[in-house]
Amino acid sequence: MSTGQLTDSPAGPAVQSPAGAAATQPPRRRRSLTARRAWSFYVFAGPWVLGFLALTAFPLGYALWLSFTNSDGLSDNPRFVGLDNYKEVFTDSETLASLARTGVFTATTVPLTIVAGLFLAVLVNQPIRARGLFRTLLYLPAVVPPVGAALTFRMIFDRDSGAANGLLDVFHVNGITWLADPYARWVLIVLTLWGVGNVMIISLAGLQDIPKELHEAARVDGASPWQSFTRITLPLLSPVIFFQVITGVIASLQTLAPLLISLDPTTKGIGSIPESNSLFMIDVLDQYLLGGRYGYASAMLWVLFLIIVTVTFVVFRLSKGAVFYSVEPEHAKTKTRTIGGA
Repeated sequence: MSTGQLTDSPAGPAVQSPAGAAATQPPRRRRSLTARRAWSFYVFAGPWVLGFLALTAFPLGYALWLSFTNSDGLSDNPRFVGLDNYKEVFTDSETLASLARTGVFTATTVPLTIVAGLFLAVLVNQPIRARGLFRTLLYLPAVVPPVGAALTFRMIFDRDSGAANGLLDVFHVNGITWLADPYARWVLIVLTLWGVGNVMIISLAGLQDIPKELHEAARVDGASPWQSFTRITLPLLSPVIFFQVITGVIASLQTLAPLLISLDPTTKGIGSIPESNSLFMIDVLDQYLLGGRYGYASAMLWVLFLIIVTVTFVVFRLSKGAVFYSVEPEHAKTKTRTIGGA
């Protein structure tokens, strides 16, 4: 019997299936319904598509074109220079040094942030009093705007009137110039760890998604808390950690925190950035704002984009076998077995 035919049921009159009802609709009505659905889709998706084209696709395309020119941002007819800007990126000693400092900063802060966030998540996941208050207090720094956080740290670590040197004075220790080398890099790391609340919240959500029965069964079998954490918690939390690694690497490679720390709260403007905190994005802004080399700075940004894509791809490849998902991917094929079969 075809899907469009009527079927008789012992319990009542003939009922037409939904597929048959749709097939028996007039062609004009079906076209009208399809047009309305398409119109609704374009109405809701249109603002996002326009925003993507105007604020993402066009700037990317324009920056790519600038990277092949010697544009200074003022000339109406920049000269096409081909791959010269990209060759300079990989041969300029200052650019390579800033890129190396960015790599060290990323390799340092990303593991520290993930470990600190997971440690705090485990603490506030314990059945203690005022647990909600502790979670709120630990998360609050993460919602402070970056400029406000940087200015706060600048005032805390100020050489003359900062709270850090005021605390050292209590112990009769001479004041330290925190915002200059070699201490500036540590201030930057502390500023990065200060906003660890985001990582803590994500890790806490992952911890609460782990069934308690697994830990109870491990405890009955005689497993220690450390064994339960390393054999149960970490494997089941590996997708969350993997997500934090990816987002942390992308954010660290693009960090502008050194520039924000160097903002002077008075009218003097931007102060000097210590060499240890002169990261890649700081070098890019220096080429844009001070050097007027829009073409070269655009090439630097595209090189950074390619580096981020490459690092992300490598992390994805290395994650195979180390990340355990509770639900297998849809494309995974399972071999059917019969009772008593091999």
